[in-house]
Amino acid sequence: MKDIKLVIIFLIFGTTIIAQIPAESKTNNSKPFSIGETVEIHSKILNEQRVLNIYLPFGYSKDSIKKYPVIYLLDGSADEDFIHISGLVQFGSYPWINILPESIVVGISNIDRRKNFTFPTNNERDKIDFPTTGSSETFINFLEKELQPFIETNYHTKTTKTIIGQSLGGLLATEILFKKPDLFNNYIIVSPSLWWDDESLLNFKPIDYMSNKSIYIAVGKEGEVMQRVANELYEKLNTLNTENTNLYFEFLERLDHGDTLHLAVYNAFEKIFKSE
Repeated sequence: MKDIKLVIIFLIFGTTIIAQIPAESKTNNSKPFSIGETVEIHSKILNEQRVLNIYLPFGYSKDSIKKYPVIYLLDGSADEDFIHISGLVQFGSYPWINILPESIVVGISNIDRRKNFTFPTNNERDKIDFPTTGSSETFINFLEKELQPFIETNYHTKTTKTIIGQSLGGLLATEILFKKPDLFNNYIIVSPSLWWDDESLLNFKPIDYMSNKSIYIAVGKEGEVMQRVANELYEKLNTLNTENTNLYFEFLERLDHGDTLHLAVYNAFEKIFKSE
């Protein structure tokens, strides 16, 4: 009899607790959270499929006539720099922050960054450490002849284009600036690996350009070589004394190679776009 009473009490108490649980707590209303889209394109130039992660500003619509600047992000995989750089773009374009306009971000996912971001080297150590190296020219052709036309055809874009590259990506961005400067209006070059091929790119004479450019270079406390070559890049560009170029350099002494990018990009946005 005692056991029966306990069961009855439990049932009454349990029913009361269940009745007090809000209805929404018992229902799974989860759905995917998206900040853009992922698309895959076939590159004839690279002879491979390439994945693009694309951040679209809030309110972006294919039916709208509004157009947006485009930021091309090297190392743009979801597990690389795409999410946090897109977050900076979103934050910086809030009306109450207003350091850059609403922009589309095109994150270029990597397959072999050592291959795509480097030009051929004569340094034997480089060849050992980077056995697939030396295809940056082909990758730059992909950017120019396939990627940019694809984005401009399929999205509402303005003519303003920015490239962001860190480390080997910074090496590639510098090579583009020197050899095909008009591919982009703005260059954000962070911790560039200009030690590549015994620093040969620093001896290259950059091609002249007539269009307006903003160039931001940053490096953290990353050792004598990295800090020196970044500073030499700035000095090289500064001696060109190009009137149509806004040039910026920052030494982020509290940061290192692993964490320089985030703050550097934020600072770059503030300097480049507020000067426009």
